[in-house]
Amino acid sequence: MATLLFYILGFIMLAATLLCITRRNPVHAVIYLVVSFFALAIMFYLLGAPLVAAFEVIVYAGAIMVLFLFIIMMLGLAPQETPQGPGWQRWGPLVLLSSSLMICTLMLIFQDPAAGKDIGSFYLAPQAVGEALFGRYALAVEVISFQLLFATIGAYMLGKPLPKGDEQ
Repeated sequence: MATLLFYILGFIMLAATLLCITRRNPVHAVIYLVVSFFALAIMFYLLGAPLVAAFEVIVYAGAIMVLFLFIIMMLGLAPQETPQGPGWQRWGPLVLLSSSLMICTLMLIFQDPAAGKDIGSFYLAPQAVGEALFGRYALAVEVISFQLLFATIGAYMLGKPLPKGDEQ
């Protein structure tokens, strides 16, 4: 059962990533990337790493994707024209991938292979991760936070409208 779920999640992740790369609308691309991150998080959980799965959802599918959407909206990159064709062609793949992901999640919840077992010796507590991030790796965390701050400032400066007369 776990092997079948692994392959289904791998297919969902691959399809969502390919759709993310091929979409012209950046908002649609971000939504497909969020679906890919959720599939990866469930895969991490299936492989016995629930804390990494939680970080995947919180950090990547949550914070970073919200930052991407914020930057897309601030820069005005979303297309202004109304797309042609029926709506099911635009949202059909997303609905299919999301419903497959939901079915896999429910299957994993109801048939969790690790539910009846004790916590293994490889279990990494959130306290240990916090101590490592803000203790031994504090400098790396600060460098990354400054990179995100500079990227946000750069996106703001790029999206800022030019003053009248400097439109060259």
